[in-house]
Amino acid sequence: MIRTQISLSETEYRLAKKEAKKLGISLARFFRNALSQVLPAKQNKPWMRYIGFVESGDPKSSQKIDEVIYGHKE
Repeated sequence: MIRTQISLSETEYRLAKKEAKKLGISLARFFRNALSQVLPAKQNKPWMRYIGFVESGDPKSSQKIDEVIYGHKE
């Protein structure tokens, strides 16, 4: 991985930090996820854009995907 540095306004930083916390991910992961949404996907693997986008920290999250994605189970 390559390390880089960006400048943000105080508001951008605060909002990004708050959203990352809400998602339960690091600020770096939040920015990588956001960046992957605007960069073109590889033509042969467009689904790769979504790899790692949802992280719950729960090793059994695949067994309760509705709760992970929607926050509740219907």
